Amino acid sequence: EDVKEYWWYHDALPSHAWNVWRYHYPQAAYPYEALITGNRARTLADPELELLDTGIFDDDRYWAIEVRYAKGDPTDVLMEVEVTNVGPERDTLHMLPTAWFRNIWSWEPDAIRPTLERDDDDSLRIHHPWLGELRLSASLGPDGSSPTTLVCDNETSARVRPNGVEHHPYPKDGINDHVVSGAATVHPDGVGTKGSFWYLLEVEPGATVVLRLRLQPIDVADASSRESRLGAEFSSIVEARIAEADEFYEAIAPAEASGDEVAVMRQAFAGLLWSKQLYYYDVERWLRGDPMQSPPPVQRETGRNSNWLNFSAFDIMSMPDKWEYPWFAAWDLAFHCVAIARVDPAFAKYQLILICREWFQHPSGGLPAYEWDFGDLNPPVQAWAALEVFSISGGEDFEFLSRIFDKLLVNFTWWVNREDQEGTNLFEGGFLGLDNIGPIDRSHLPPGYTLHQADATGWMAYYSLAMGVIATVLNRAQVRPTADLVVKFLEHFALVRSALNGMDLWNEEDGFYYDELVRPDGTSETIAVHSMVGAIPLLATMMLDEDLLVRALAAGRRCAELVGSTSDSLDSLYESGALRGEVGDRRLLLGVVSIDRVIRLVERLLDESEFLSPHGLRSLSAFHREHPYEFDLEGSTASVDYEPGESTTHLFGGNSNWRGPVWFPLNYLACDALERLGRFYGDETLVEYPTNSGNQATYAQVATDLRRRLIGLFLVGPDGRRPCLGASDRFRDDPRWRDNVPFHEYFHGDNGSGLGASHQTGWTGLVADLIIRVYGTGATGREDLFGGGVERA
Repeated sequence: EDVKEYWWYHDALPSHAWNVWRYHYPQAAYPYEALITGNRARTLADPELELLDTGIFDDDRYWAIEVRYAKGDPTDVLMEVEVTNVGPERDTLHMLPTAWFRNIWSWEPDAIRPTLERDDDDSLRIHHPWLGELRLSASLGPDGSSPTTLVCDNETSARVRPNGVEHHPYPKDGINDHVVSGAATVHPDGVGTKGSFWYLLEVEPGATVVLRLRLQPIDVADASSRESRLGAEFSSIVEARIAEADEFYEAIAPAEASGDEVAVMRQAFAGLLWSKQLYYYDVERWLRGDPMQSPPPVQRETGRNSNWLNFSAFDIMSMPDKWEYPWFAAWDLAFHCVAIARVDPAFAKYQLILICREWFQHPSGGLPAYEWDFGDLNPPVQAWAALEVFSISGGEDFEFLSRIFDKLLVNFTWWVNREDQEGTNLFEGGFLGLDNIGPIDRSHLPPGYTLHQADATGWMAYYSLAMGVIATVLNRAQVRPTADLVVKFLEHFALVRSALNGMDLWNEEDGFYYDELVRPDGTSETIAVHSMVGAIPLLATMMLDEDLLVRALAAGRRCAELVGSTSDSLDSLYESGALRGEVGDRRLLLGVVSIDRVIRLVERLLDESEFLSPHGLRSLSAFHREHPYEFDLEGSTASVDYEPGESTTHLFGGNSNWRGPVWFPLNYLACDALERLGRFYGDETLVEYPTNSGNQATYAQVATDLRRRLIGLFLVGPDGRRPCLGASDRFRDDPRWRDNVPFHEYFHGDNGSGLGASHQTGWTGLVADLIIRVYGTGATGREDLFGGGVERA
């Protein structure tokens, strides 16, 4: 799931008036076959063969290319391409900056076809039905010569068409074929729908060449000379955008953060902002097919997403990674929004609202999980994310909070009706984003089997609390009368809490929650895997201030029962240990896990022989390194052992692995839960950290240290390495490589090296938020509404 190339997003502004990315391109023939055959020969127990492993970058024979985009105004786009020959010898590079139209004219009869044509003054003249008349200007080459302008059509070549019929003499790979082999596949009159400026660059070793392009409305472009629009004026715009970007991030970065931390934060935000794209998927149209194309196969009518006929997306969305994962994922998106809210709260709110809009949300109330199966289940974290975004953006946009609350009410009801069909308040939900973490495929059980899931049930308790907090905020701000809904969600939380703790999911001997498999004959078996599945109930924890508690008791007996009181007084709560503090400043810990179980769960999480790694919390306990868990299902034996790196099982295709690596979503939420415990207990309660070490720390200190461990994945350590970059000496020593930071899908559970998709800035971009949080609230401010901020909100 990782692309075998090296590129990095270096900078970006939310307005996209400034965007920078870097690419390292080998000078020798690209080793496609070596990568294919080399990885094919490796087993699941071997590490993947990476591009650096092929030796293609040995002797520094590569090009370092940096592309910078700037905007003069919304319709004035500047692009600067900087090419450096890192190699030891003079070398040649063919550089082809390209403009093309997305081919939508082949979808409909009588569609208007845009065109671009070669014009004088080394430019392309562009005619578009709604963008109007534009000019794309190109600078001269370093030797003062003009580039060669090549034009073809953005149409599919016969070589990849099923019937092999050539419809276009100048297809979209025509420019490539002309440059590589001299084929007559470019339009001799220079008219088409795809055009390139062909620069033939001869670059001395260590030398740098800079090329410039600019796209403008043609009347604006023609009002000045090419020298002006690509010269001093161009430079002044780029300098202004750089200054604005520096000023923007200076206001966001904590003053106490190191230069390395600020650089990592800025690259994380850049990855998030670069990973937006248009997402266009009309399910009904997809099932029907395009009128100008061959009809789709009949299997499509009953295939994936065929029951989501209302789904019709044509929206700008935040992608996990627009190269490796160019589609949204509902729970990934929630984490994206929390980080994006630090730099662009309006876009973060737009994303959360969008996933709940009528053209996304199913009429039944379900939210689409991800493109390949809308009907699958992701953890219901949208309410939590809405609270985070609301809080980060200042805690005053009640219209946003009220709007998303209504949509999530429908989704919450869908969860209750769909995933608790037995009415036991124990929930199913399939893999819930955790892929390989268990011994069986939790989404596809044999007929008649039911799985009571500790994580699904914990998520629903968490969902209940988040919805209760939203209702409380809306009611306190007098936006709308939601007091009854506060009680409703507290009541649901209480029911889930009772079910979770009364239906054998808690193992007293191990001090941990496990899933329970119920067979068709009614017998059940505990699936005793030490994984983050059993820690998710810990997330459903909330701290209530005394003022809110007093009003809850005054609201009636039912509210008093829900917060654990046996009377209209707070005194009875002291006996359980759930109420602490001095009169007037007392606080209640309301959690799905009782106080005594919290202590045992945390003890296991903070044990270095189990979950605690130098780089965060492992998804599966290292206990299973020496103690694999085996499970028999209908005569087939499955097992789980600790795998800190890539997966060695073909479950879920063998390409996703939560069996040991550190990954950000649950680490982020676990740190939040520990911070809430810290606010409740204060400084007087200490825990052993790490477990069995003899060191004592407050819960708040533990949360801060765990966040620093996660941040440390990306920082240069005492050995000169960034753990996420692995053991490569080039990434440690080479100044052109060592400060380029990728944001991987997950990280090795023992050494922290990045694994999986290498640019999944989506949820791993949370590191930017963590850097701000470890130093305080930052410029945008933040209140943890779960941790006692309900009243202040």
